[in-house]
Amino acid sequence: MTVLFHASDLHFGAEDGAALAWFQQQVDSARPDAVIITGDLTMRARSAEFAAAQAWLAALGRPVLIEPGNHDLPYFNPVRRIWRPYGRVMRLQDQFHDGVTIDGVHLVSLPTTARAQWRLNWSKGKVNQRALREALHSLASRPADSVSIVLAHHPLIEAETQSSGRTTGGRAALEALAAAGADAVLSGHVHDPFDLDVTTAGGPIRLIGAGTLSERVRATRPSFNRLEIAGGKLDARVCAMD
Repeated sequence: MTVLFHASDLHFGAEDGAALAWFQQQVDSARPDAVIITGDLTMRARSAEFAAAQAWLAALGRPVLIEPGNHDLPYFNPVRRIWRPYGRVMRLQDQFHDGVTIDGVHLVSLPTTARAQWRLNWSKGKVNQRALREALHSLASRPADSVSIVLAHHPLIEAETQSSGRTTGGRAALEALAAAGADAVLSGHVHDPFDLDVTTAGGPIRLIGAGTLSERVRATRPSFNRLEIAGGKLDARVCAMD
């Protein structure tokens, strides 16, 4: 059996120290095969926030996979946001992704953040065609006996949570991913967990959202998802801090 811990929205700069310590205790106890973070490592993408996130992730002592969130793009530096929006988070990706392999699981990245959009709220999600093509290409090369999981920051469709993703192109992307054989999409952003079985024109697919380990809680206490993969099946359980 393969065990993955799926967490999101750490928001270093507005992190919950008790929640982070609790999560580390859970990692030390269960020793998951990998930890997946679906975005928003930081609050304002400051260098000190990224440094704190890097130190905490390294201390977990487990393989880590990171998907960038909208809070990980430069907030106060418009030049960096336009020309090098993913510089700091990509350095963390390169450090922690190197050599990560997980038995029985095929993981696919689908970025949903945007440096700019044709709407006022740039924090919401967007799937561009290049990112979708790359995700579909990766799905085409998946091992036949693997569970295929797509990693995004924003929910591709709304999940009846307090916050929303409002992801432009999300529904069409979800249908294309389902048709390509994806089993599930992991995401964050809304700070509340959810687990939905969705029927699309491309076939069935599962949407699993993680809560937050920050002070910015919504309806749910700080939490993460424990994923277990065995025999080609995926089981997900929400683990909330007491």
